[in-house]
Amino acid sequence: MKKNIKWLLLVSLTMMACNNDENNNTTEEVPVTPGSAVFTKYVALGDSFAAGYSDGALFAKGQSNSYTNILSQQFSAAGGGDFTTPFMLDNIGGFSSGGVQVAKFPTRFIFDPVTRSPVNVPGVSSTSITARLTGSFSNLGIPGAKSFHLLAPGYGNLAGVFATPATANPYFARFSSSPTTTILADAMAQSPTFFSLFIGGNDVLGYATNGGVPTSQDAALGDDITPTATFNFAYNTLVNTLTANGAKGVVANLPYITTLPHFTTVPYNPLTAKSIGKDNEAVGLATIKLLNTQLYGPLKQALTALGAGDRINLLSETSTSPVLMKDETLPNLAAQLATIFTPTLGAQTAAFYGAVFGQARQAKATDLLLLTTRAAIGAAPNAVDSGIGIAPAYPLNAFGISFPLQDKHVLIPTEIEEIRTATDAYNTIIAAAAESKGLAFVDTKDVMTKLSSGGIRFGNFTITSAYATGGAFSLDGVHPSPRGYALIANIFIDAINVKYGSTLRHVDLATYPIQYPGSLQ
Repeated sequence: MKKNIKWLLLVSLTMMACNNDENNNTTEEVPVTPGSAVFTKYVALGDSFAAGYSDGALFAKGQSNSYTNILSQQFSAAGGGDFTTPFMLDNIGGFSSGGVQVAKFPTRFIFDPVTRSPVNVPGVSSTSITARLTGSFSNLGIPGAKSFHLLAPGYGNLAGVFATPATANPYFARFSSSPTTTILADAMAQSPTFFSLFIGGNDVLGYATNGGVPTSQDAALGDDITPTATFNFAYNTLVNTLTANGAKGVVANLPYITTLPHFTTVPYNPLTAKSIGKDNEAVGLATIKLLNTQLYGPLKQALTALGAGDRINLLSETSTSPVLMKDETLPNLAAQLATIFTPTLGAQTAAFYGAVFGQARQAKATDLLLLTTRAAIGAAPNAVDSGIGIAPAYPLNAFGISFPLQDKHVLIPTEIEEIRTATDAYNTIIAAAAESKGLAFVDTKDVMTKLSSGGIRFGNFTITSAYATGGAFSLDGVHPSPRGYALIANIFIDAINVKYGSTLRHVDLATYPIQYPGSLQ
């Protein structure tokens, strides 16, 4: 008991010494020790977070600032060995093929001060999608990987990258030991003494970033939510295998991804006279009056007659208004609206209006508009994204204003609940595995709650989840900034210190930027 109390006291002193306050002298008074952990051979398994993906791309500087790379640097003072990373060849990001940027893997985002929005950095990546690296790598974080992909043979087969549909991942295909190996097998081949495992975000992320529309019901090849049973099998196989030879490790649960700035930045009610008029308030006000007379008013009247008047209200002339959107869970009133509009519009036009507005409503505070939806609001729908197979003409030529945003643009409450339910199930599995194997456990869900409700204080700074300015997240609204990755490293260190009695030190968050500049060396 006395030994345990001494360890707890030592860990407590270490944490106090590493709190990034003005008194940093005490860090030298506590020696860095591994406790009962052995950091000789550290391997990291995970997805884009482990890889250091940031600003919509993977690039060398982001990889060097990954939380896994930061951890390895802190482990080195406690006996940690070399930590190898499959670095991209430059800081442009993404992949090229034949000297041309691969559209599916664009360059990284930078902030454009003129448009006050992210834009892709110019240039072409020097990292070819067909190039391969030799040797073994400690960082096995693979952007896009779901839990079961870490067990999938052929996930690093270059031929599978170009299959239709793709069956392999180009980030793993760059350095997999063989076309048939698995991520887990390549990790175990290195005989790890310590591991980190942070996986599961992508098991719901694709569904969320596609507005709750799975591109396929196949959870492996599409963007559907991974079934709980599949996640359970994959996660426990990973943990059981990684610990089979006595390795210790740290695992992390998952935040609700719907709390990330990608889903919280664009308000449900962004429409004003100024925004509708594209910064010309007089034009916007005239447009609002016209829309209320010719579109919103007649729709409101017709829907009220059908007992659904709460779906639409007139646009405000003096305040903000919600966007117009499609809600696929609503009863489809297309036929009824067509009947009501036929006397004034004619049968063909009335049927068209019924098809467009049969499941339309204005957004509510319980809906989440995607960060990518911001660019769609006010844009003209085309034949591909309109949902009706044609590009609608005036006045139905403005998404969110006179034409409903589609399912892919918005997460509605039922979709948000699906994501939360899956995340809760995954987190139960993760916590149980950590408890069963005696692993250090990181509660990233709690950290995300703090970031989105006031922030986390360090020194003279506060880091929050606010898009672009909060410091925690990069310009894609999903992946951390350099400072965000440093924060993750610190909370992993806290968990390791508590579980194994080590005295690893924090890194100073103030030394990590909140955004990468356009030019990086």
